[in-house]
Amino acid sequence: MNIEHLIINRFKCSKCKHDECSIKEVAMTGTGLSKLFDIEHNHFLFVSCDNCGFVEIYNPDVLQGKKSGSLGTILDILFGG
Repeated sequence: MNIEHLIINRFKCSKCKHDECSIKEVAMTGTGLSKLFDIEHNHFLFVSCDNCGFVEIYNPDVLQGKKSGSLGTILDILFGG
């Protein structure tokens, strides 16, 4: 089961306690050269409550147990993974 399905199955809004949500993946540039060359290597999951619209932001690398700055991340940046 992937991270998004786990979030959907376990979601409970911290504001209104509703249990349905929507998830969007967002990619952003960092600073320095990645900003200059528009390399979007920062990925986040924006989880919004379908009832009140409250948004929580999650780092999928942390949820999956990946270490930021690992060789895999560098290869993804270089080869568009």
